[in-house]
Amino acid sequence: MMKLYMNPNRIVGHINPEIYGHFSEHLGRCIYEGLFVGKDSPIPNTNGMRNDVVEALKDMKIPVLRWPGGCFADEYHWRDGIGPKEDRKKLINTHWGGVVEDNSFGSDEFMELCRQLGCKTYINGNLGSGTVQEMSEWIEYLTYDGVSPMAELRAKNGHKEPYSVDYFAVGNENWGCGGNMTPEYYGNLYRRYQTYVRNYNPEKPIYKIACGPNVDDYEWMREVLHTTHRHAPDFLHGFMDGISLHYYTIPGGWENKQSATVFDEKGWYETLNRALFIETLIKRHGEILRQYDESGKIGFIVDEWGTWFACEPLTNPGFLYQQNTMRDALVAGISLNIFNKHCNLVKMANIAQLVNVLQSVILTEGEKMLLTPTYHVFHMYQKHQDSDLIDSYLDTKEIGLEEKFMVPNLSESVSIDKDGKLQLTLNNLSLDESYQVDGMISEKKAVAVNGTILTNEMDAYNTFSQPDKVKTQRFEAVKLTEKGITLTIPPCSVVHLEIELEQ
Repeated sequence: MMKLYMNPNRIVGHINPEIYGHFSEHLGRCIYEGLFVGKDSPIPNTNGMRNDVVEALKDMKIPVLRWPGGCFADEYHWRDGIGPKEDRKKLINTHWGGVVEDNSFGSDEFMELCRQLGCKTYINGNLGSGTVQEMSEWIEYLTYDGVSPMAELRAKNGHKEPYSVDYFAVGNENWGCGGNMTPEYYGNLYRRYQTYVRNYNPEKPIYKIACGPNVDDYEWMREVLHTTHRHAPDFLHGFMDGISLHYYTIPGGWENKQSATVFDEKGWYETLNRALFIETLIKRHGEILRQYDESGKIGFIVDEWGTWFACEPLTNPGFLYQQNTMRDALVAGISLNIFNKHCNLVKMANIAQLVNVLQSVILTEGEKMLLTPTYHVFHMYQKHQDSDLIDSYLDTKEIGLEEKFMVPNLSESVSIDKDGKLQLTLNNLSLDESYQVDGMISEKKAVAVNGTILTNEMDAYNTFSQPDKVKTQRFEAVKLTEKGITLTIPPCSVVHLEIELEQ
């Protein structure tokens, strides 16, 4: 029996809703067909946005959406995507698939999408090939409420009132596709560009995000922070509110990506082991961050994470379209548990990507739509959003087939919501063993418990002919005890429990 200890009286952090954020890039069928079909499409839409996708995302409680990239962001010139559709510039998307980008989805369409979703906006600015003036005028176009050329241009394009930009990143992956810069060079450019990302509405300041490291590039982290903090007042904390971190789970590595659906038990455990590495990165980069930011003003923004497998056969390799199995569900479950447990440092995370690309929550095919196992995990975990992380501890043991890819058998995180209910998410990483978990709640008595489970074979996934093969069900293998709860969690599963406490 595994012991789980939960102490509702000890709050250890607050889980920002934005930890459950998402990412949409002009890549493959993410934007076009996945989210946006245009007003004249036979697919039911509102102002060009797919009704079925929007409703599913609202039901999942999407908190924030990042756009327009990704690598695409540092070649995106925002003026190409505004005004009458027939006048917008057409060009080749050289980053992703070599297809025509007609710019029919631009700034105003993104803001309309976020309005329909009811989510916050996260825009990634072009530092790599854009100018300071271009970035400054984009912010003016989006947020300035007054007399100015850009505000007048926005009004001319049908939106007199200013938009809200909640988060703005100055560049993306500037150590690579965003310009192949050194950290010192980027740090100085960041200082310059962010100066002109003006907060035109002091009541709704823009949260500014610097480009952080790729995986374990600790030198990038250290040198960027050194440059941004040098000769800067302490109260400006390096001119940033957050710094990004990118990490993909790639069994086999970049040069030998594995299939998303055809894998064995070794592939299962290697993938989960690699997913768990994000915790090491958060801790080690966090130690560097706190050397420059002792007061904790700067948060980690894990705005690209998730699995990256070989694209599906017979699809455009530049579209990064991959299927989504129970293995992806477990990667999502353990990653979100890690982000929850490090919520004092991780302030936002954005899985890549929203629809039809990499670890998507939704797949579409023409007018058809399906929910992936990863979608169901996000839906199960949504009650962690805006809740308080409580102190918890879970007994675990190491399992696996190869010494270098061993994993703990279980993963958990526990929060308490505004109604005083405990929200427990628990994953069983084993493929062949169920576990009895004895959950003990300190100084509180559990009076009711309701559960949901997602479980299936390790390689099970949904198709357009079988869209509900992998779906959530009511979890019955849990009961109340004098000290809390007891449950039996089956292999290869994700469980959410809502526990009501005696007042």
